[in-house]
Amino acid sequence: MINFDNFDSALKKYGHDGPFDHCVIDGFFEQDFAKLLESEMPDYDHDDWYVYRNSIENKKTQNSWEKFPSATYRAFAELQSAAVTDRLARLIGAPIYVDHGLHGGGWHIHGVGGNLNPHFDYSIHPKLKLERVLNIIVYISSALDPKHGGALGLWSHDEEKNLPKDLVREVDPVFNRAVLFNTTQNSWHGMSSPLTVEEGIYRKSLAIYYLRDPAPSADARGRALFAPRVEQREDSEVLETIRLRANVSTSGQAYRR
Repeated sequence: MINFDNFDSALKKYGHDGPFDHCVIDGFFEQDFAKLLESEMPDYDHDDWYVYRNSIENKKTQNSWEKFPSATYRAFAELQSAAVTDRLARLIGAPIYVDHGLHGGGWHIHGVGGNLNPHFDYSIHPKLKLERVLNIIVYISSALDPKHGGALGLWSHDEEKNLPKDLVREVDPVFNRAVLFNTTQNSWHGMSSPLTVEEGIYRKSLAIYYLRDPAPSADARGRALFAPRVEQREDSEVLETIRLRANVSTSGQAYRR
């Protein structure tokens, strides 16, 4: 299912560019299999989606294995296989663990007005107590065009303000393109700008996260830490949503604010 020739070629470029270690893998899945994955994702208005809709994120997700049709189920199984984790362990020089519960992962979809502010992913898994270290996001929207926006932005870090600084790179969500990146290096990422699409066109992706034994310097953060966009930095409602979203005990209050 995974095109390991393309995967291995891209891994040679991992860490060559900033603002934090990453690489882009085009043709991640075999092409026909990628088309099958796209066809299996539910309609945007399906009842199975979990909805995040507030001033910092507008998306829908699903991570239940019971909801995944055959190809999607097999894709996540292979993404958790030794064929992948052994490669990633060699890449970072440490053992890699998988999260069979796909906490934070699974299917992701954005429609009209789709948004994802710059953010740090959670650091310590709330149940496994391992440190999240790598993400793979695979885009599977054949109708999506770069003109629609929704690129994955990678920002440098403002140490003094603990905020994103410069937008260093934008990765268009091209069909069957994957992005692998390290989440422990002040890794501000998100949509560089909200999605502007017509009804019926969506930004679809599969996401999976990999874990390691916590580093001595690991942040204890158990939820994503979002940042306001530049035009939101004085918006008290946005700042309050970010505060609630970042706390394990209050994050549920923020999802639909």
